[in-house]
Amino acid sequence: MSDLSHIDLNNIPEHIAIIMDGNGRWAKSHGEDRLFGHSKGVDAVRETLKTARELNVKFLTLYAFSTENWNRPQKEVEGLMNLLVLSLANEIDEMNENGVRLQTIGNIEGMPKECQESLRDAIDKTKSNKEITLVLALNYSSKWEITEMVKTLSNKIKNKEISESEITDDLISDHLTTRRIPDPELLIRTSGERRVSNFLLWQIAYTEFVFLDIFWPDFGRSQLIEAIYDFQNRERRFGMVSEQINTIE
Repeated sequence: MSDLSHIDLNNIPEHIAIIMDGNGRWAKSHGEDRLFGHSKGVDAVRETLKTARELNVKFLTLYAFSTENWNRPQKEVEGLMNLLVLSLANEIDEMNENGVRLQTIGNIEGMPKECQESLRDAIDKTKSNKEITLVLALNYSSKWEITEMVKTLSNKIKNKEISESEITDDLISDHLTTRRIPDPELLIRTSGERRVSNFLLWQIAYTEFVFLDIFWPDFGRSQLIEAIYDFQNRERRFGMVSEQINTIE
């Protein structure tokens, strides 16, 4: 279903988050090493971003590297970091041509210096673009993010900048790395796994999940359209009942 005939273009999620899983297993199934799978995964990112922009998705967040991924073999980690630097350098011109703004979430200071520099350069060179925002979750962990938020708010209370009574859901959201980014309406995970793996735990409280039994390098235009079609055929009640939703509509 690669055409748009089944899609309600007036009901496109503003923000889609994706857990890109299965690069290594895809490579193994093709008799290649894991880094080859990650390289093919970049092609899937490019096609997914292109389709999301065509559909007028405003934010696309990709879980690119978790804090737990540092436990992978050193060769693979080093290859991933090199692939990130190379990909960013190669994609800046195309991102600018297509109005793609790059942002990141996660503990970027904990990444190799060369990666930090490439990220800062790409973010700066695309900061004025307005078509779609590509958010890369790098060295990211939702538990880390929430822990840092608690530390920050605790210090503000200690320094009498705020009181406990001022702590609200909105205030917490404003102290996460995703501040100024709307919560995702749709979360997609590839590779057949049915878990969120420490990703956006606060932000996905009312997000719709789509789990796909394909590896990330096989994800593309038709799979994104299919996931959005699935999303559009769900009733999002946000704690209410169907009758209330129908009354509002």
